[in-house]
Amino acid sequence: MAVGKEIRTQISSIKNTQKITSAMEMVAASKMKKAQDRMLASRPYSEKISNVIGHLAYAHTEFEHPYMKDAGELKRIGIIIISSDRGLCGGLNTNLFRSILKDITNYQAKGIEVDICTVGKKSTAFFKNTGLTIKSVLTDLGDTPHFDDLLGTIKVMLDSYDEGEIQQLSVAYNRFENTMTQVPTMMQLVPMVAGESDNMNHYWDYIYEPDAQEVLSALLTRYIEALVYQGLVENIACEQSSRMIAMKSATDNAGDMVKDLEMVYNKARQAAITQEISEIVGGAAAV
Repeated sequence: MAVGKEIRTQISSIKNTQKITSAMEMVAASKMKKAQDRMLASRPYSEKISNVIGHLAYAHTEFEHPYMKDAGELKRIGIIIISSDRGLCGGLNTNLFRSILKDITNYQAKGIEVDICTVGKKSTAFFKNTGLTIKSVLTDLGDTPHFDDLLGTIKVMLDSYDEGEIQQLSVAYNRFENTMTQVPTMMQLVPMVAGESDNMNHYWDYIYEPDAQEVLSALLTRYIEALVYQGLVENIACEQSSRMIAMKSATDNAGDMVKDLEMVYNKARQAAITQEISEIVGGAAAV
């Protein structure tokens, strides 16, 4: 039964793959919980500093920081793109890249050039062939990135903004909604824009020590760094959730394939046995 042997080999191969995907599912589930804890732990800080910056947007300060005012006509913008280092996480990265490319196409249609920084191997591999200028590359951050790891990449883009090379800076990442839902997100960092939550019926001024320029420069830089870091930990939580779901789906599909192949094997085996019996009966009748 040459056909039966091939089917048995295929069933064995699929079962081995099923064991691997099942193990990866359990690992991703464990990492997902830790990633979600890190994400939730950093959210209060990013929300609080965003709230403070929202108040500053309405304050009448004696110094108006360049990050808080319009940079003029857009000729070139920058985007920090955050993706995963590894694959096997479903359509997480693909959906994000598709959303980013749509925005980039709209910008280019208006004559606006785009510079990018890539965080993660997947975004680096994808965008290196798009013809866009890659200002910085950051990979191998692992599952527990440190805040300091991002400072160099952020500084590269902020220096470009300070020197007038770009007139707008944004960050793109997958925002974690729940285990089943990850939303591709593009957030503008500078010039700062007041969101709906920042709309207030009142405002107040601040007293700065030692001076407004020094305080605002440090605060706004930290604000941008906090948002980029939050985007990174959100993306890692999305990655682990998406990988867990993808591996569960792969494990279930492998089980379905094994059942189908076992049915095919049993039918082939039954047909072979029936044929052998018929040959024996036919031979006996001829004698």
